Amino acid sequence: MTAFSAAHYTGLIALGFGIGAYGTLIGAGGGFVLMPILLLMYPQVSPDRLTAISLAVVFANALSGSAAYARMKRVDYRSGLMFAAAATPGAIVGALQTSQVSREVFDLIFSVVLILVAIAMVLHPNLEHNPRGGQPRSKWETTRRLVEVNGSGHEWTFYPAIGIVLSFFVGYFSSFLGIGGGIIHVPALVWFLHDPVHIATATSHFILAIMALTGTLVHVWTGALARAWPETGALAVGVFLGAQLGAYFSNRIKSAWIIRSLALALGLVGIRILITSLQPLGI
Repeated sequence: MTAFSAAHYTGLIALGFGIGAYGTLIGAGGGFVLMPILLLMYPQVSPDRLTAISLAVVFANALSGSAAYARMKRVDYRSGLMFAAAATPGAIVGALQTSQVSREVFDLIFSVVLILVAIAMVLHPNLEHNPRGGQPRSKWETTRRLVEVNGSGHEWTFYPAIGIVLSFFVGYFSSFLGIGGGIIHVPALVWFLHDPVHIATATSHFILAIMALTGTLVHVWTGALARAWPETGALAVGVFLGAQLGAYFSNRIKSAWIIRSLALALGLVGIRILITSLQPLGI
């Protein structure tokens, strides 16, 4: 990638800080915000290099956020390790396939996904926990119990097989698109596996750290990050610091209005990327 001034890298650190704070606040790695910005900032760069940068930054964010949530004792490690193991093969396949699509086709796919995510965020700005406590109703169910450092107790019952299947596909699409997957994983944990929202947010970050690291290592192996370390490093410093702030405010901010406003921005960016991607295809 082209060499830039110190002001450019300072701006990337500031951008990373904002993305880290917001991503950790809602339990996502921030890649779904960062990736469209990278697509607009670097229109001539290949999709595998941009997804490599985004996944590396998502890893830094998820690692920092996971450390903060671990201190709060909100991470369901048993489920997190199980779902991360399921997501890892998908993340590897997704990272390898990114280099096989052109920038125009990638932009087209990404813009459609971005618009769909924006619509979903507008329709469902609040995550509602549907608790399922008590003893498992069948041999396929399991129960988790977790007590936070502040004394808050949680109990929920779920089907691990559902989480395993969902995690594989989340791993694939998040790595292919460079978005990290938290924006999908958190609602899935709440709606389908009945996790309390704060536990889902923290556990999603733990899964993301493992999943994004896997995708990043694949990109290092393929050479996609070879000339993008300065940009990646600047963004990673910002998100690492911002994630701590996001975790701190996770109990203090009602994020429905933030999500709706972000959905509008993502929708507009998605439409712009869609229009740009259709022009070279003659559509």
